[in-house]
Amino acid sequence: MRRFQNLLLMMALAAITVSGQQKDFLTSDEADQIRLAQEPNTRLRVYLHFAQQRVDLIEQALKKEKAGRAGLIHEYLEEYTKIVEAIDIVADDATKRKVVIDEGIAIVLKEEKAMLAKLRAIADAPPKDIGRYQFALTQALETTEDSLDMAKQDVEARRTTVAEAEQRRKAERESLTKAAEGAEGKAVAKTDADKSEQRATDASSPNAEQKATGRKPPTLRRKGETPAPPKP
Repeated sequence: MRRFQNLLLMMALAAITVSGQQKDFLTSDEADQIRLAQEPNTRLRVYLHFAQQRVDLIEQALKKEKAGRAGLIHEYLEEYTKIVEAIDIVADDATKRKVVIDEGIAIVLKEEKAMLAKLRAIADAPPKDIGRYQFALTQALETTEDSLDMAKQDVEARRTTVAEAEQRRKAERESLTKAAEGAEGKAVAKTDADKSEQRATDASSPNAEQKATGRKPPTLRRKGETPAPPKP
């Protein structure tokens, strides 16, 4: 599913630290609320509230055509998508740790269905400026659909899905590490080869003996005699 492509790196943030969120898609006040909501069911509700706010802002912006509207909608859609991804990470982490989140998942199912319907309504009756945020809207729709699919799974199925995602992430990380190490090894080998080639060139040059001993090489020319110019 597309969801795993987006979350491979984000799974490393399963504990949902707030440092990156405040900068990326949460206001300072929202970040504080997430920090206080340590219990997974509570945190899911808080994130859902933020997602609903973004959808409300999108609907409000669409009611009136004005300069800069498309840019705002694009921003709200991107923030919404990241919030839904954060919801999934909270749920995945709780599932992995065998924390009961039945209450939170029930709310996720209800609210995400409602938000998905609103986003689909926008896509089905596209505004004139939709070209400016079409991709962001598509991403928001796909992320919500994937999140709903995960929320519908039973606990054991979700735990299996989370484990498989982690295995893929681990394999990808190891592959990238091996590729980097291989590239570094090739670079070192090339540098050593270049140095060896240079040393061989220096050793075969006419001035090699002078460089090595500090003495000029022997010559049959008399003192002060200069070599004859080469014949044309």
